Amino acid sequence: MTDKHQVRLWTLHPKYLDPQGLVALWREALLAKAVLLRETRGYRHHPQLVRFQAHAAPGSAINAYLAAIHDEAGARGYSFDRTKIAPRRNVAHIAVTDSQVACEWAHLMDKLQSRSPAVFESWQGAIQPELHPLFSLRRGPVEDWERMHHPPASTR
Repeated sequence: MTDKHQVRLWTLHPKYLDPQGLVALWREALLAKAVLLRETRGYRHHPQLVRFQAHAAPGSAINAYLAAIHDEAGARGYSFDRTKIAPRRNVAHIAVTDSQVACEWAHLMDKLQSRSPAVFESWQGAIQPELHPLFSLRRGPVEDWERMHHPPASTR
């Protein structure tokens, strides 16, 4: 299954995204927030929402996720609407596996290589990509909710 038209809530730090990816992530995370707050009927069973739904405070977790995207946008001089997210709160991290991160990294590098070669060049040498601040790393296989399976970036 390709995720060309599927929402991707990246576990990777948003700094790695090209402009199109960062804007798409903002929109997709706002949609995820609406789902978690039951403000929309669509998209409720998207597999990547499982980790937010399992969080002790799903609304706070998605707001923390959005806040980091907003911070990255601001650092780039973009003006994403801060009023769309609640005030920042400390929330528990969401654990993610090293294999999941490798899968996402390979997927992102594929996207960047074709869509934004200059951004791809700037990040292709990264050995251990940084995570979005909401996540913490643990060892393990690709997450059960993942629909894209790429070989680990280290085999590229």
